[in-house]
Amino acid sequence: MGERRRKGKTAVLAVIPARYASTRLPGKVLKLVAGKPVVQHVYERTCAASLVDDVVVATDDERVVEALRQFGTKVVMTRADHCSGTDRIAEVAQESTAEIIVNVQGDEVLIDPRMIDQAIEPLLDDPQLVMSTLKHRIEDEVEINNPNVVKVVTGLDGKAIYFSRAPIPVIRDEADRKARMWCYFKHIGLYVYRRTFLLSYARMEPTPLEKLEKLEQLRALENGFDIMVVETELDSTGVDCEEDLAKARKIMGQP
Repeated sequence: MGERRRKGKTAVLAVIPARYASTRLPGKVLKLVAGKPVVQHVYERTCAASLVDDVVVATDDERVVEALRQFGTKVVMTRADHCSGTDRIAEVAQESTAEIIVNVQGDEVLIDPRMIDQAIEPLLDDPQLVMSTLKHRIEDEVEINNPNVVKVVTGLDGKAIYFSRAPIPVIRDEADRKARMWCYFKHIGLYVYRRTFLLSYARMEPTPLEKLEKLEQLRALENGFDIMVVETELDSTGVDCEEDLAKARKIMGQP
């Protein structure tokens, strides 16, 4: 880990928020896939990212700590009253000296380490950037109208214009319908923050559009901060329900 850090570059800490009390699939971070808890797979894949110096799982439940003990995984206990994963990683960042903090979702069991590196690179290359994330071109038309698949539109500079659960952009003219399958991008919920920005971001009040869409990243846009969005050809599968769990197990060769 940490090739750039070994060359004297910026320190990068990846934090994996692992909340046990998931609404749709309780305890999903500890569900077994190929003999290991979901969050352990996320941890190992994050450790394989070349631009990450250190990785830690942040949880509010002793069951997560106990389950990961046998793997020697770095785990820290955080407060139980956090409203979001961002608040949880901000608590960890408060005690860190790393300049860049990566938020890797604890249920992204198939996250590719290269995706993490792709999301980190903009902040290493441009000291003025405070936040970055990823997008992936939608290839399944069903996802366009699925509100659980968040869509993102970006400017010519690659920075986010808006995130929505609705199909954006709207194609008004029939003559432009042929553009349908190249203009829609789904947002991949992997975030990279400048540590100083993350700490102030976590203290901001929820914003109107954020509350309407239930999308926390809109808080940054509504407060006037840029989010660089990197297009990736890679994709990931999160575990949000039993169907997702079965899919992940099948992909990883578990009967």
